[in-house]
Amino acid sequence: MGEAGQPEIIGAGDDSFEEFVGASSARLFTMARLLTAGHRAEAEDLLQGAFERAYRHWGRISRRGDPERYVRQILVSAPADRWRRLRRHPEAPSEITPAGPAAAGASAGIADRDVLLRGLAELPPRQRAVLVLRYFEDLSEAQAATVLGCSAGTVQSQSTRALAWLRESTGQASDRDEGPRDGDEGPRDGAVRHD
Repeated sequence: MGEAGQPEIIGAGDDSFEEFVGASSARLFTMARLLTAGHRAEAEDLLQGAFERAYRHWGRISRRGDPERYVRQILVSAPADRWRRLRRHPEAPSEITPAGPAAAGASAGIADRDVLLRGLAELPPRQRAVLVLRYFEDLSEAQAATVLGCSAGTVQSQSTRALAWLRESTGQASDRDEGPRDGDEGPRDGAVRHD
């Protein structure tokens, strides 16, 4: 209890925490983005959680003189803390009621899209760009090479490597030949033709 029987409110009359957040949030957010592999929403959640923890102990942290160092340590430790917590108290999947065939088809499409997007996110930027240009923008190898400022052979090799990795990582590897595409000289699954 504070003066005159009033309960003490954390941070009441103390603007130092707000000043700290205002001055350091851009730097700390950049660090959180890097720690979460560029996922903005995860970075925002991570930083918010770090600020919450810092606020609860603000009096002690601010007396030490370097509150940003403390918050950086929270950011780095938070993912490990989360995994430890999940190991002790694992999340249980909710029960899903069976849906009709139309819902099953839609959810399969969503799951396929999710697998593809996760796989694309793990590719190096150059390979990701090649696949987007070739298969989303529907450009030929020559057109993609022009956009990327490289040779058509580089586009072909990057595409072959990226598709092979995606097939392997998603368990969709196969020996099928999908046939040539406009501007292609051979099979699209990376097989080498020996004429």
